[in-house]
Amino acid sequence: MARIEYVRIEDAIGMPISHDMTQIDVKSGYKGARFKRGHIIKHDDLPVLRSMGKNSISVLHMEDNDVHEDDAASRLATRLAGEGLRLDGPEEGKIALYSEWNGLVVYDAESIHRINEDTDWIAVTIPNKVPVKKDEAVAGIRVVPLTMREEQVAKAESAALPITVFPFHPLRTALVTTGREIVEGRIRDAFAPKLVRKLAFYGSTLMEQTITGDEKEEIAQAIRSFIDKGAELIIVTGGMSVDADDRTGTAIAQVSDSVVFNGVPTLPGARLMLALQDKTKIVGAPACVVHDEWTSMDILLNRLFAGLIPTLSEVRRWGAGGLCRKCRSCNYPICAFASR
Repeated sequence: MARIEYVRIEDAIGMPISHDMTQIDVKSGYKGARFKRGHIIKHDDLPVLRSMGKNSISVLHMEDNDVHEDDAASRLATRLAGEGLRLDGPEEGKIALYSEWNGLVVYDAESIHRINEDTDWIAVTIPNKVPVKKDEAVAGIRVVPLTMREEQVAKAESAALPITVFPFHPLRTALVTTGREIVEGRIRDAFAPKLVRKLAFYGSTLMEQTITGDEKEEIAQAIRSFIDKGAELIIVTGGMSVDADDRTGTAIAQVSDSVVFNGVPTLPGARLMLALQDKTKIVGAPACVVHDEWTSMDILLNRLFAGLIPTLSEVRRWGAGGLCRKCRSCNYPICAFASR
């Protein structure tokens, strides 16, 4: 097992440093490795070391079965880095994983829990299945002691499953807006401009919008028309409630091969619907999408633009954390953080 010897800095001149040494300068705001592993201590380094509160240094005497903190962190991070992630480090016994493109982060939470059962490891991630931008930090790995045993590292490697960033791909998106009141001009559609903004985040645009009345056949025909025009995603708004005039859900089911789900345990947006017609995704959007900035539809769009079709069993788990509200520290809906 590794042995640590402590040597006064005055006696350590000419010795290599065994690990990165952190300097924090509150005045300048600097925090980082002032001296890197392997640096040979010189006489000129002594004032800097003293300013860092270092009167002695650690000298590592490692055995064959010992793994240095940098090497242990690198091995685990390499195992966790799936498609769409790059590594930064090691530095000070830690490595950061950054996204290489805009996309959706997906990982197995139990894998992270199993790694952290060993208290010598710190494996942290952003919440599962949330959107990230290119160069955004997704995960971090840190080793607590200066060395670990080989069996600890191997056990963590065996528990690690890759974290993946599924890239967003633009979809040919069409909008069917239903409602006799809109057709007759009594009110204006307010959703199309909002949808255009949302699509831009995924690198997509709105190919076309059509407005229909409330009749089932009229709605179904509008959907069929967009399918014939090659739409990959069709969003239908209005008529998703249980009122007598609400027939959108039945129209979607009529033109689809299958209904993946109709209703989700999420608020706002419980009346969300997803159906498939060959490769076309058809979304029945509840009325709240016009009023609320973040709804269940945002959770669904994240997955669809990442090429993922949520299953019914997955959707039924959205209730834990499914109360949508905007996070104060970012632009993402908090409800997406709890999605499994």
